[in-house]
Formats: sequence, C-alpha cells, structure tokens
Amino acid sequence: MKLIAAVDKNWAIGLKGKLLVSIPEDMKFFRKTTMGHVVVMGRKTLESFPGGRPLSDRVNIVLTGNKDYDAKGGRVVNSLEELDEVLSEYDSDEVYVIGGQSIYELLCDRCDTALITKVNYSYQADAWFPNLDKDPDWELAEESEESTYFDLEYRFLTYKKH
Repeated sequence: MKLIAAVDKNWAIGLKGKLLVSIPEDMKFFRKTTMGHVVVMGRKTLESFPGGRPLSDRVNIVLTGNKDYDAKGGRVVNSLEELDEVLSEYDSDEVYVIGGQSIYELLCDRCDTALITKVNYSYQADAWFPNLDKDPDWELAEESEESTYFDLEYRFLTYKKH
C-alpha cells in the first residue's frame, strides 16, 4: 500500500476540512497516480470532495465508525479487519491511502511507499501527516527538481520504508 499526500514544511495537510493549497501540477499528479486504482480514505475526506461524492474511475473505500454511512457509491468499511478483507481483493501496489490525518496515522505502518508533494511554506493547520523525516523506518528515496506555482516552491518526494 502507498500513502499519497501534499504537505507543508511542517507536514501539515489541512485546515477545517480543506486542503491547505491547491497546486494544479500536484492535482494532476494525484489524478494520474490514483486513476484506475483503489483509494482508501476516512469519512471527512470523502465529504470534502465536490458533492461529497467518491472520486471517479477509482475504487473508493471509506473507513468510518459510522455503520449507517452512505458513501454514495464508495465501499464503506467499519474496522481494520473489514478493510483488510476488502483490500485482499486487490493488489496492494494498486492501493493508495489518501487521508485524512487519522487514516494516515492508522495505516502508515501498513504502507511501504509514500508519495509526498512537499510545499516549502508553513500554513496554519489543524491536521497533519506523520513526519516521515523523523521516522527511522522511512527514508527519502527520490526527490524531484524544485517547481514553483506563483510564489510557492514545492517538490515531489518518494519515501520508502526499509
């Protein structure tokens, strides 16, 4: 399984249920990378999408404690055991964990790759991604050239668990 996220320099990912920044190149990368694959998310992440609808052309799996939750076409699971059962139907290389904070924290140890868009800016935030730079189990494996979007500098980073 892989993690995919856009983070700021402090590993922040969101504020009040919204992404901190929308960079077209990052959105394109996310779409291209996850298209045709499985995405795992929490309820609040699904509800942050336009119309609260699952992402098109992907298998959307929503992990929530709410047993009556309607994911509008996404698959709902209520426990890690149930998630494991559903994910056993898929190649784990095709599964992307897309947030939010509690889902990243819950599933980080089960992943072997993290695709991180790191923005060189510090935002006000209330949700974070686990800091892989401080985790001895993870190492930076690849780093793109720096890109800019208006005055924002960012890089695409790939972390591998060893």
